[in-house]
Amino acid sequence: MRTGDLSANQPLTRIHMGSARIAMDLTDGSERGEYVSQDYILHTLGRPVRSVNLMYCYYPLDEGFPLRARDAFPDRAVSFQWDYPYDDYFPYTGGLNGSRGGAVFRQMQDIRRHGQDVTLTLTCDPHITDEHLIAIAEDLKPYGPLMLRLNHEATGSWFAFSKRASYEEVAAFFVHASEVIRAHAPNVQTVICIGGIEDPASAEMVREAEFACTIPAADIWSVDKYMALHWGWPFDVAKPGGRSHRRDTYQNVYDLTKRSFRRFTELNNGQTKPMVMSEFNADGDVTGPYEQCDMVDGFFRLLKADPERWLTAINFYQFRDRGRLGLETEEPSDPRCGIAQPVMQTFKSWLRDSMFLPEITGQEPAVLPVTLRWGGAEDAEGLAIPLHLDDNPHFCELYFSDEGNYMLECNGKWFYKAPQTKFVDLMPAFYEDTLMTPCDLQIRLFAPPASGKNEPEHGDDLLNSYTTVTSLPEIRIAYDPVEASRD
Repeated sequence: MRTGDLSANQPLTRIHMGSARIAMDLTDGSERGEYVSQDYILHTLGRPVRSVNLMYCYYPLDEGFPLRARDAFPDRAVSFQWDYPYDDYFPYTGGLNGSRGGAVFRQMQDIRRHGQDVTLTLTCDPHITDEHLIAIAEDLKPYGPLMLRLNHEATGSWFAFSKRASYEEVAAFFVHASEVIRAHAPNVQTVICIGGIEDPASAEMVREAEFACTIPAADIWSVDKYMALHWGWPFDVAKPGGRSHRRDTYQNVYDLTKRSFRRFTELNNGQTKPMVMSEFNADGDVTGPYEQCDMVDGFFRLLKADPERWLTAINFYQFRDRGRLGLETEEPSDPRCGIAQPVMQTFKSWLRDSMFLPEITGQEPAVLPVTLRWGGAEDAEGLAIPLHLDDNPHFCELYFSDEGNYMLECNGKWFYKAPQTKFVDLMPAFYEDTLMTPCDLQIRLFAPPASGKNEPEHGDDLLNSYTTVTSLPEIRIAYDPVEASRD
């Protein structure tokens, strides 16, 4: 057994976590499922993603808002998910005359405390005034870097904003909103999400003329591409020959998405910007659970084999779903519980592929105390702490005396330490990846903001938070049971 200060005779090094070749993002909660805590998701997936996408709506001029549409209009006859007067997403309770104590703010804090960035998908009335936009910008400023996907799938016809304004007006609103938000919250990037190229025989994107102005105005380009989708859920069941679902091939979806990026670039005078698949999956309602895995796996294989670097990130939609668009399905008798689907293992295996892993570099010596900078999931300073193990341990535990908010990685497995937490059990790092010989590892430590926000004491630095590490935890390592077997 070994116990004692983890820093004793251990040379520390300062490291930097940057971007992956392609980032993996994840949607958590929508009209189809409830928000799931980041502790549960981290435990299930084994590592954080780059960004977690939240789905909200803002229709402050509407009767009934800020109630959720299904609650505001319980007696309304609905035969399609978007038949309500405003979109049936979670209501964004901030904004003009709003409250910053609502669920969306608690969720953003939860996400950022766990070392991830926030993507906020926000559908909103295109007739709101600048005062509303400024209020939203001020709401979001403490959570940057943040990606704001405003009025997504804008070339469609199903969301309330597209029923209240022409496509030209929706596009003009995006351009203007981007300017206002950028002026008041420069650490918030706007994401334009339009249909892209959907017809293999076409050289143009859907409603290209109307939305060409949004392409230079946005910081990030995106499309939503489902390899299979049952949009009639939950009001009907997908059946052969039905008209409320469709299925494509993963090769065709890949080709159309890549062509969309090239067309974005052409319409931006040859200048590229980050390109994201903001919603991606194959709906198990259409494919069944096994071909869903095959399609997700096939798409990722195409991506890895492609020598061109054109895609910045993929957002998998979503973690837990009441239908079959999730890594888990929601337990019908208890929405707090999830049932892992076969695609969970497919996703987890790819999540650990080098293509999706953030790059961690640096070997600069460090001596405590060390101040670590957190600039987001793709720009963070950390510490690497050597760890030698003689064998696969029976016990490997950390005991903390400080109030730090830390993300820790060991043997490919990530752990979260909340400020009040004094004990972290590292043993799950060795359950699936068992050590067969003596091994030299590292414990990597990063310090996201404990509050989930960039705190005001750091002045005008909107992109960074800072944590000073004054001590390292004590460690307990044992290679045998506490009591030997008597059998």
